[in-house]
Formats: sequence, structure tokens, C-alpha cells
Amino acid sequence: MQQRIKAVLRLREMILDGELAAGSRLSEPMLAELIQVSRTPVRVALVQLEHEGLLELLPGGGYRIRVFAEKDIFDAIELRGTYEGLCARYAAESGASALELERLAGHIAGIDEVLESDQLSEGDFLRYMEINQQLHDCVIDMAHSPMLAEAMNRIVTLPFASPSAFVLVHAEIPESRHVLTIAQHQHHSLYEAIADGEGSRAEAIAREHARSAKRNLQIVLRQQDAMDRVPGLQLIKRG
Repeated sequence: MQQRIKAVLRLREMILDGELAAGSRLSEPMLAELIQVSRTPVRVALVQLEHEGLLELLPGGGYRIRVFAEKDIFDAIELRGTYEGLCARYAAESGASALELERLAGHIAGIDEVLESDQLSEGDFLRYMEINQQLHDCVIDMAHSPMLAEAMNRIVTLPFASPSAFVLVHAEIPESRHVLTIAQHQHHSLYEAIADGEGSRAEAIAREHARSAKRNLQIVLRQQDAMDRVPGLQLIKRG
């Protein structure tokens, strides 16, 4: 089991970090040698990453590292927004408990604390990313829908589809403060809608919040040196 986990994690890392070129064909013997495991866990890893969407199965057998058009990523983000919107609606309409609301408020307050700093450090961005992920996971949990949670887990494995995909790169671009401030305003509004039982409003806010990731991707793609700072960016075919 440990070898299977090692193979999945290492192969995913090599793809996203560009150690294996986008569009290249992968063979079990080559990967087994690179990862230093037997071919069986490599075979499992290939199937897993094809399921996640990072690899595509070739007609004649074997796998190739998938290349994404910009539209593919935008569609994945839009789909995440649709699912998150449903989670937010369910959370609002089912009547969130006081404990659930307290947990959500705690995550939002944590991000408020991070953004109090006049000059955000890399550590601040890492902390933001951690709390932001917890916040989004909280909303999914509040929906009490295993089917939606499973769908979300599939979507966020794709490059740049997760809620915190672009947080670290903002550490080096001028728009960072503005982008994160808007996102945090949306977090506050989402909390209010869920707490007030406003399902339609909660859904609309969550969907708009996800769409902001599209704008973030556009910002990232304009940065000439982003390729070295954003894991997986080499998988996107620009234009």
C-alpha cells in the first residue's frame, strides 16, 4: 500500500512540477525506475491520475500527460462554482447549526487576521491558503451531501480548479491585496446568506466567488515568469 501511495504522489508531483513534459507518453518501466517502485504500484498510479484528469488513455494503450486548453481550466472552475453554489444553497436551506456557523465564522476571522498586515509575507499567503481551504471544506460539509462532496473532490484535483490554486503566486503580483480583499468580502457575504437561510443568495455568491478564480488565472497567465512559480502551469496550452 505504501508503494502505491508513493507512486501516486510522486507521479503527480513530477507532472505538476514539469519534470515530465506535458503531452509526453509514459511507460510503466520508465516510471518504475524513476520512482523506485515496482511496476504494479506505477500501474495503479497511472489509473488514478487518469481518473483525476491529469493523464489520458491512448487508443493503442499507455498514457499521455494531458494538455489543457485555457477553456478547459475555465470550464473546470465554472463547474466547481456550480457545485459549491449548490453546497452553499443546501447549507443555507437546511438550517446550519450554531456549531457549524461558529466554525465557518472562525475560518473567516482567521483570514481577517491574515489580511490585517500592511505587507503580506509569504508566510501570510501560506496561512491564507490553509484557512481558505478549511473554509471551503466547511461549506461543503455544511451541505450534508456525500454526492456533492464526491463531485467536488474530483473537480479540485484538476490543475487550478481548487479554491486556493493561485494564492501563492499572488505574493509577487501587484493585484494581490485587491484580489484577496474582494474574495474575503465574498466570504463574509456568504456567511451572512447561509446564517440567514437565504439559499438563492448563498448559491449566487459562491458561484461568483469561484468565477473570480478565472480572473486570477488570467492575471497569472500575464506574468512572464509564472511558469517557474505555479506548479502545473506548463500543462496549459495558452491562447
